[in-house]
Amino acid sequence: MIYLRNLAFYAAFYGGSTLLVSLAGLSAHVRPQWVRPLCDAWSHWHNWCCTRLLGLEIRQTGTRPDFPALYAIKHESFFEAINMAHTFDYPAGVAKQELFEIPGWGAAGKAYGLIPVARDQGATALRSLLKAAKPALEAGRPIVIFPEGTRVPHGQRPPLQSGFAALYKLFGLPVVPVAMNSGPLYHRKLKRKGTITWHFGEVIEPGLPRAEVEARVHAAINALNAPES
Repeated sequence: MIYLRNLAFYAAFYGGSTLLVSLAGLSAHVRPQWVRPLCDAWSHWHNWCCTRLLGLEIRQTGTRPDFPALYAIKHESFFEAINMAHTFDYPAGVAKQELFEIPGWGAAGKAYGLIPVARDQGATALRSLLKAAKPALEAGRPIVIFPEGTRVPHGQRPPLQSGFAALYKLFGLPVVPVAMNSGPLYHRKLKRKGTITWHFGEVIEPGLPRAEVEARVHAAINALNAPES
C-alpha cells in the first residue's frame, strides 16, 4: 500500500505542480493579480495530496497569535515550505536568492511577495532584504523564516544562522517559534503515513539581546526534535 500511495502522490502532486507553477510564472508577467490565488492553490493541492493520497494527518498545536509576527520555523523537509501558504494567510517567506533564478517559479515568487536574501553579501544583503520586506511589513503579512538556514535532518540541532538575529532586530516584530517533525515521514523519497505537527511556541517579544532570543528560539523550534530511533 505504501508504494501505491507514493505513486499516486508523486503523479498527482507533480502533475498539478507543473500546471499551477507554469500558470503562476506566466501570470507574473501578464496578470500579476492571479499569482496569489494560483500559488495558494498549489499549496492547498499539496496539502490535499498529503492527506488524501499519502494518508498523513496534519495538525496544529499551541496558540498562533492574531497579530503580525516573525515566524521562525524548524525546517526538516520540503513539506513546510510547500505547505506554507496553506497554513498561513498570505505569508511572506524569506528565501535564498538562488531560488528566484528558477524559471517560472522565480517570477511567481517575486510577484507573490517572497523576500529574497543573498547570504554572501553581508550588510548589503540586509539592506536589500529590508527594502523587499517593506510592503509585506506594511500590510501586516506574517513573515516566515527558517532560522537554521536550510533543511536539517530530524534529531539534529545546529545553531541558528547569524542573519536571524539581524532580521529580528530590523523587523522589530515579536517572534513565534514553530517546531516541526516532518522529517521522519516526508523527507524520504518513500513517504510514510503518520502525523506531522506544526507546534506554535510561546511568543517572544521584540527588543531582546541577541543571545537570549537565539537561545529561546533554538530551544522552542526543537521541541519536537527527538532523535529518530
